[in-house]
Amino acid sequence: MSIPRVYLETTMFSFYYEERPQADYQEYRAQVRRVFDRIKAGEYEPFTSPYALDEMAKETDPEKRGKMAALVTEYGVKVLDETDEVTRLAALYIQEGAVSPAYETDATHIAMTTANGLDFIVSLNFTHIARPWTVERVRRVNKREGYQGIGIYKPLEVLESENSTGILD
Repeated sequence: MSIPRVYLETTMFSFYYEERPQADYQEYRAQVRRVFDRIKAGEYEPFTSPYALDEMAKETDPEKRGKMAALVTEYGVKVLDETDEVTRLAALYIQEGAVSPAYETDATHIAMTTANGLDFIVSLNFTHIARPWTVERVRRVNKREGYQGIGIYKPLEVLESENSTGILD
C-alpha cells in the first residue's frame, strides 16, 4: 500500500510557528507540528505549490518567513508545477461557488491537489478551504470533470484518522 500524498496549504507552514497566546491558536500549532511529525516518520508524502511559496513570501516577519520556507526543505516537501489544468479547475471551483472569486489562490490550492492526483489537502483555512460547503462543491466538480475525489481536512481530522487516504466517492 502506498503512503497518502498530501498537499500542505499555506496555513500549515504559518501555524507551525504560531505565537499568538490564545489557547486555540496554540492547539492548532500543536496539531500542525504533529502532522509534520507524521510526515517526517514517512506516513505521508508531502507536496505544496508555488502559490503557497508566494503566500509565505508575503509574511511580514522576516524571521518567521525564513523558518516557514525552511520547512519545505527540512521535511522534503515537493513543490508542484503550475499548469493550465490547475488554472482551469480553480476557475471551475469558483464558478461552482466552492470558493469565492476573491480568494482565487485558495481555489488554486485545491486545484493543485486534484490535478496532481493527491489524496488530500490539509488546511487551517476554515473560511475558504476546510469547510463542508467547499468539500461538497469540490466533490461535485471533480466527479463531473472525471477526477477522483480528494479529502479536504483540518489537521485534527488527519491526526484522528486511522485511514487518512482522504479518498471521497
